[in-house]
Amino acid sequence: MQHLRAVPCSPLPGRLTEGPVWDTRRQELLWVDIPDGLVHRAALTHEDARPDLVAVATLRFDRPVGAVLTCASGALLAAAGTSFLRLAEDRPVAEAVELAAPVLPRDGLPRRMNDAAVDPAGRLLAGTMAYDETPGAGALYRLDATGLVTLLDSVTISNGLGWSPDGTRLYYADSPTGRVDVFAYDPENGTLHDRRPFAVLDRGVPDGLTVDAEGRVWVAVWGGGEVLAFTPEGTLHARVEVAASHVTSCAFAGPDLDVLVITTATEGLPEDRRRAEPDAGRLFVCRPGATGLPTVPYADR
Repeated sequence: MQHLRAVPCSPLPGRLTEGPVWDTRRQELLWVDIPDGLVHRAALTHEDARPDLVAVATLRFDRPVGAVLTCASGALLAAAGTSFLRLAEDRPVAEAVELAAPVLPRDGLPRRMNDAAVDPAGRLLAGTMAYDETPGAGALYRLDATGLVTLLDSVTISNGLGWSPDGTRLYYADSPTGRVDVFAYDPENGTLHDRRPFAVLDRGVPDGLTVDAEGRVWVAVWGGGEVLAFTPEGTLHARVEVAASHVTSCAFAGPDLDVLVITTATEGLPEDRRRAEPDAGRLFVCRPGATGLPTVPYADR
């Protein structure tokens, strides 16, 4: 098994940085800071052969942003508040247009969008959660040209979406379960079935994840200070140490998709842990000797 260590990047720390995604068109990294409604953009540099990120721009929405994705048209798609917003290229945030919003239960529980990802055919999958993490109050949705449908309900914290290289497996984490599950996924129509456990964590809970070109699943461990990589058979392949307890997500970035970018958070850390973890909330990078799968944009045209 590989033992690796990630190093912090230059951008300032955030409260709950999440959802890194490589924008192939712009050759930039996108990520969010959920509670502050921020979408960040950064360029990847390689000074002295060490990868780093240099901030390019920040967009500020008027609501929490759970995830941001690229679109085939060049626009951005934000899972923001409890809606899906499309922001045309180089337009101000105030001009974002709502594409869809799920009909939520009338139980008085405030909810928000959480993790999201685009499948190999250009469909968006995104999940919700209650702010107070009420068990079963979230759901997982699919958005495409035909509209918005519910794929799963009774989810607590919808997280960690990624597909196998052939698109026939969907990896998914409902974080409080402490495990990553795998579904059989139909790439023709975006349906899922035959859910089963894929990997059970021995500490912390699974958060965001990504899949590399060999089909290995890289899982951010909230509360564990690490990213774990599993083979397609569910065997532990690598452990990436991160100098922050709350590791939130990861993605492969760069022209060759060979840099693993890892997001972290300060939210939920007690004050003594914040003092002990000065880099909490930053983005981290490492070269794990693997390459990621190409980023698929949302099919908005």
